[in-house]
Amino acid sequence: MFDFTPDEWTAIGLSVKVAVAATLCSLPVAILAGYALARWSFPGKTLLNGVLHLPLVLPPVVTGYLLLVAFGRQGPIGGFLYDWLGITFSFRWTGAALAAAVMAFPLMLRAIRLSFEVVDRRFESAASTLGAGPIATFFTVTLPLAAPGILVGLILGFAKALGEFGATITFVSNIPGETQTIALAIHSYTQAPGGDAGTIRLAVVSVIIALTAVIASEALSQRLLKRTSVFQ
Repeated sequence: MFDFTPDEWTAIGLSVKVAVAATLCSLPVAILAGYALARWSFPGKTLLNGVLHLPLVLPPVVTGYLLLVAFGRQGPIGGFLYDWLGITFSFRWTGAALAAAVMAFPLMLRAIRLSFEVVDRRFESAASTLGAGPIATFFTVTLPLAAPGILVGLILGFAKALGEFGATITFVSNIPGETQTIALAIHSYTQAPGGDAGTIRLAVVSVIIALTAVIASEALSQRLLKRTSVFQ
C-alpha cells in the first residue's frame, strides 16, 4: 500500500519545493501590501484591495489562463523575461511556483493585514518619541508585534500552495518530473484504472505535510506570543 514509486517521490519533493518557493516569494510582497492597506490612505485603495484578492474569488482555471497569457513565452511579461533574462515559466516548476504563489497570496495578505491592524500604535509612538525613525520602528516594534499573524498567513499560504491544482494545470500542464505536484498526481491517478492505491498514498502524505506545518506554526506562534507579551 505504502510502497511509493519514484514518480510519487518526485511529486512529493516537487510539491514541497513549489510550496516553499511560493510562500517565501509571496511573503515580502504580502507584508508590504498588508501594511499599506492597514495603515495608509491613498486613492484607489479599495480597488487595489479588490484586485489583490481576485485570485481568492476567481475560478482557479481563469487565474491560470491569465497567467498563461501574461507569463507565457508569447505574453508581454513572459516574452520580456525570456528574451532579456532567459527566464521562462511555461511548463517549468517555476511556473507551478508562480501559480501557487498567486493563488496563496490573498490568504497571506488577509491574515497579515489584520495582524497590522491590531498592533497597538502607542508602542510605535513611544518608539518614535525615543528617537526611532519610521523604518527602525517598523522593524523593531511593528513587525515583531505582528509576527504571530504573519506566521498564520505564512502557514495558510503554504497549505494553499501545497494543494493548488486548477491554476497550475492550466498554466504549466501536468508533466511528470517537472510540474506534476501531489495534487496533479492524484488527479492523474483518479483518471486511470487501478489508481486508488496511489491516490491514497499521496493523500496521506498531503495530510501529514499539512498537519506538520500547522502544528509547527502553532508552536512557533505560542513562542512569539510569549516574546511579544512583554510589550503588553
